[in-house]
Order: sequence, then C-alpha cells, then structure tokens
Amino acid sequence: MTRPRQRLLAASLATLLLTACGSDNGSSPITAENAAANNPAINEPPPSPAMHSGLDMAGIDTATAPGDDFEQYANGHWRQVTEIPADRSSTGVFYEVFKKAEKRTSDLIRKVADKENEPGSNARKIADFYQAWMDEDAIEAHGLTPLQPDLDAIAAVSDRQQLATLLGDGLRADVDPLNATDYNTSRPFGLFVTQALDDPSTHRAYLLQGGLGLPDRDYYLSDDADMVELRGKYQDYAAKLLATAGDANAADEATKIMALETSIAQVHANIVDSMDVEKANTVWARKDFGKKAPGLDWDSYFKAAGLDDQDSIDVWQVDAIRGIAGILGKADLGDIKAWLRFHALNRSAALLPKAFANLQFDFYGRTLQGTPEQRDRWKRAVAATNGALGDAVGQLYVERYFPPESKATIEQLVNNINGAFLDRVDQLLWMTAETRAEAKRKAAAVKVGVGYPDRWRDYSQLDIRPDDALGNALRAEHYEFEHQRDKLKRAPDRGEWWMTPQTVNAVNLPVQNAMNFPAAILEPPFFDPKADPAANYGAIGAVIGHEISHSFDNLGSAFDAEGRLRNWWTPEDEAQFDAAAQMLVEQFDGYEALPGLHVKGQQTLGENIADVSGLTIAYMAYHKSLGDQPAPEIDGLSGDQRFFLAFAQVWRGKVRDAALRQQVNTNAHAPGRFRAETVRNIDAWYAAYDVQPDQGLYLAPDERVHIW
Repeated sequence: MTRPRQRLLAASLATLLLTACGSDNGSSPITAENAAANNPAINEPPPSPAMHSGLDMAGIDTATAPGDDFEQYANGHWRQVTEIPADRSSTGVFYEVFKKAEKRTSDLIRKVADKENEPGSNARKIADFYQAWMDEDAIEAHGLTPLQPDLDAIAAVSDRQQLATLLGDGLRADVDPLNATDYNTSRPFGLFVTQALDDPSTHRAYLLQGGLGLPDRDYYLSDDADMVELRGKYQDYAAKLLATAGDANAADEATKIMALETSIAQVHANIVDSMDVEKANTVWARKDFGKKAPGLDWDSYFKAAGLDDQDSIDVWQVDAIRGIAGILGKADLGDIKAWLRFHALNRSAALLPKAFANLQFDFYGRTLQGTPEQRDRWKRAVAATNGALGDAVGQLYVERYFPPESKATIEQLVNNINGAFLDRVDQLLWMTAETRAEAKRKAAAVKVGVGYPDRWRDYSQLDIRPDDALGNALRAEHYEFEHQRDKLKRAPDRGEWWMTPQTVNAVNLPVQNAMNFPAAILEPPFFDPKADPAANYGAIGAVIGHEISHSFDNLGSAFDAEGRLRNWWTPEDEAQFDAAAQMLVEQFDGYEALPGLHVKGQQTLGENIADVSGLTIAYMAYHKSLGDQPAPEIDGLSGDQRFFLAFAQVWRGKVRDAALRQQVNTNAHAPGRFRAETVRNIDAWYAAYDVQPDQGLYLAPDERVHIW
C-alpha cells in the first residue's frame, strides 16, 4: 500500500492542550511535566427526566443555528465569556479536567513531602524530587555547577571520534517518535524502543531524526513572515542564553548554530513522510551504518550508547539520518560544539538560575506560544515529578481517586463500544468478506487498559537527592533511557502503558494492538455517573470510539491483530478506503484556522478518521444501550441532540494565535473547533437538528464521509 502509514504511538486525544502543559514554559523532557466511585451499570434503562443532562446549557450560543456552525452553537457563549489564563496558551475542557488532576496530584505529592519517609522508598523519592525542584535558593546557589560535567565534556571534544562517543553517550529515549512539538529532541538522534514492525515476538531499537530547537523543519525553511520573525528571535535567544553562561562570542556562535540547524532541517523528513510506516520499516545491520550513513563514527556512537550488542537497528527517517550524519562529518567542529553547548543549557534552563529559566520561558512561552506569564512553580514542579516518577505518583493517585468499581464500569463501556464497532463492520457494504474477517479478528483481540497498568515501574535504582534538582532530572532522563534500552533484552509486553494514570489523555497502540485510558480522563464532562447516558456516550463514548478507530485509520490499519505490519486488505477494499479518506482530506483542507492558514488534511487524516468513526460507533452504542425504549427529553433536547452536543462541547477550546499556528504546522490533530464539526458526516445529526441544504455545514449524502 502506498498511502501514509502508522506512527508507532498513535496521536493522543488532546495534543494541543497537553502539549501546552509541557511547552508553555519552554520545558524540556528533563524538566517537564477518576472517575467517581459507585458508577451505575452502563446498560441501565433510560434515565428519568430528573437526571441532569451533563451538558453546559449556559455555554450555548442560541443565536447561531446548529446547521450553520455547530461548534459555535455548542460553545459560542462559553468562548465569549471565557478568558485564557495568563499562564496558558489555551484553555478548554481538557484543561479543566487537567486542573482537577493537577490539584489532586499536587495534594498527594505535598502530603508525601510533609511526612518522614523511608530512605529509598518511592514516597521519599517523590518528596525529594518535588522539594528539590521547589528550592529556588539552592538552584541559584548551585549555578551552572550541576551542568558543568556535561559542558566540560563538550569542551574537551577534539576530534570526530570523541564527538561520536559524546553523542552516543548522550542518546536519550523518545516516548513518542513523532511528537513534533517536543523541540527538545535537540540531540542529533533519538531512540525509540518497541515491538519490531515485522515480528511481534521481539523488540527493536528505532533511530529517529533530531537536532532542532524549533518545533519543526518548516520553522527554518518557510518564507512565511511569522516564521522568518521567529527564526530571528530564536537566534537572539540562543545568543542571550550563551552570553548568560559567559560565552564571549555568543552572538557569533548563535549565528553558526542557526546555520547548522537550518542545514539539519533541510534533510529532515516532514510530518506526513514521518507517518509513513512503510518508509520507517527500514532495518540496517549495525555494521553497515558507516557505509549507508557516512560522516559519523557509528561504531563509537553505538558503543557509547550501549547499543553495540544490537545486530540491527530500524532507521525511522532514512534520508534524515543519512543527512545528519553527513553534516556532523563535514561541519566545523567548533560550530558543532557551540550547538551542543547551547542545547545543554537549553534543555536544563528551567532548573538553572532564574536568568536562564526566564530567558527560556520568554522564548518558548511568550514568543512561541503567546503565553504572557510563567506557570506557578508548584505546578511546574508537579509536572516535573510526574514526568520523572510517573508510576510512583500514579500508584498514589489510583489508590485515592480510582476505586475498582470505576475500573470495571469503564471496561464495560469500552466493551460495549467495541461491540458496536464489530456490529458496524458487519454493516459495511463496501467491504469484502475477507477484509471484514480480518478487521473483526483485530477488534476482538485488542487489549484494553483502563485506569492504570497491571505492572508498575520500578524506581529503586533511580538516585533522587533532596538538594540536587537538575541532577535529579538528568538522572531521571537517563533512567528512562536505560529502561527503554533494557526492553531490547525482553519480549514485548502488550500490557505496557505509555501514559501515567494521572494523565488527562488516551492512546491507541497499534504495534501492541492495545489502548490505554488513564484514570484522570474518566471525569466529568467526559464521564459523569450521574449524567444522562447520551452525554456520556457523546463524550467518553466518542473518545473510546476514537481510540478503537485508530486501529483502523489510514495508519493503524496497516497492522494486524498481533501488531505486525501486514497488508490484510484486498485491493478493492483499499481503493474504497482511500477514496473515502481523500474526501476527508479535502474537507479539512477547506478549514481556515487563521487568515491564510488552513488545516492540513493529510497531516491530520488519521485523527479525523478516528473522530468520524469513533462518533459513528459511539452513536450506535448509545442507541443499543436504550434497548427498545425512547430516550427522554431533558433540558428541552432529545437524546440524539444531547449526544451530539456533548461531543461538540468536549472539543470546546480557546487558543492563542501563536499556539494555534504551531498546532496547525506541527500537529497530527486538527484544532478542536474543526473536530467538533465532524458531526456533519453523521446522517443522524441532520435529523436531530433539522439541518437544511442551505445551511453552512450541510453536506449532500454522497459528500458525507463514512469509513467505518
């Protein structure tokens, strides 16, 4: 098949808002960043009219006709009266749920920090990590000392062999190989470890492109006036950061850093190409890297990285890996060292003295995201503790906020919606029996994780100290790398989680044929045990349907029931699927996020397919849950009206222009405003709101996209 294929980690539900949590303050990976009990049975009879709708009726813009702009109708008044917090680049439903999880997590961490805990215990590590992060006086007093070993190692490089050893020793793990908004994959390469694409029985190391401090290659190469301006400000930031560290030639070094990163950007794969898993399925023998990607001493690199025992490595972006190696072999060694020095400072700036941290926030927060104010330090400390000790904090979280009955209730809901998907497959007239059987086998085999993982991470060997904030973060980063690298010694675990329980998100994992639904997202308005089922199915039901559908979007459908990259489609079915997908590409290409800036339909295709298909099967599951009984009218709305309104209100948001521009350019998700308009592809929405051909969102029946 020639169409773009699966990212190893399918994009999560709310990349815009969740990325903002980690980038509003310019955080780097080393400084980053419940349901209620007694939930009712999912298949209960329809509620009485006394049950509340679960909707925000006050947020509706009654002056807008649903058929003209359903998102504006659902959320217009809310947007009119809502202000984006000064320390955020955006706000919306995901942020509101995140705030609850953040507050709960903070309370748990502070409670642990106030106690005397056994040395070496998870509780002691949590307390020490958080308290060190909060100790600004100690951070000021330490200055650059915690980073000095890294800076000295860079300064000591005198030849290409030493450079390769330094770079290999600094290789770190990426938990999402396509997180284009993580500007801190600033090392030339990143490592991702997961199941081999062609062999479900073994893990494989994947080498990824890196080396950039801006979000994406287009930030270096585009002639757009905003991009040109950002490049200038990025170079100014690099010069100021280096000058603050005492570099006498900081301005000249920044010019050379910008030139070096621009050359790296020129060989980078773009986002759409990086999603092409068939291109990513390029396995090189380790001994052949020197011939296939000359310029870097690969033997020294892999030895320093601890990968010299691997017979083969997957090269995710071939041209980029080859191109970056060539650049490292030809570029002036002094320029490379200045670039490495800048990024060592940049990655660590949030845990260096304020002069460094403020510069970083001014660029990555104010300039790149449009965020006026830095987040409170305790919020950043909570996010950092979650990032370094996520499972340890997660254990506390689920003990307090996610009882077993909540887990059982959501698991049943997932089963109901997966069952609706199987029913839907049987109804697809365009699909042949051969492909239908494979699709049903894959859906039936999916492994669903709800709330928290079956096995928790072991942090016993992670050294956390109460007075070494930056050292803690650096050691935690290396510990994660070792965890990922050690997986190469074991068979894949289909139950492995890629999110912590306190994360407000969800994810589909095609190479594991698995899904994770963390505890923190299982909260109102996504899921409310006291609300009308229409709202729950339109909100969390569509979220669950979305993740199920990722296994069958333009990317996930490349994998079979075991997570093996295999074409299980007949040519006829593939042609039908591609035609429908192209209609969706063109539909989203037509949406204008900012004047002259359109949504990228191909870049966001997988998420858009999952939205259409997820909403379709959630609607089916909702009606199946009603049995033969009609849904009651609540708040003056029918059951179908409430279902679609709940979906649109989940995607409500308000975003600063700078952050919106970054999302459109770098993200696999369309802005939430346009995701809410997915309803225009669902036939039942037209009947529910009496949408007429002369209204703005109307699509003729043959123009509506029906894939699953």
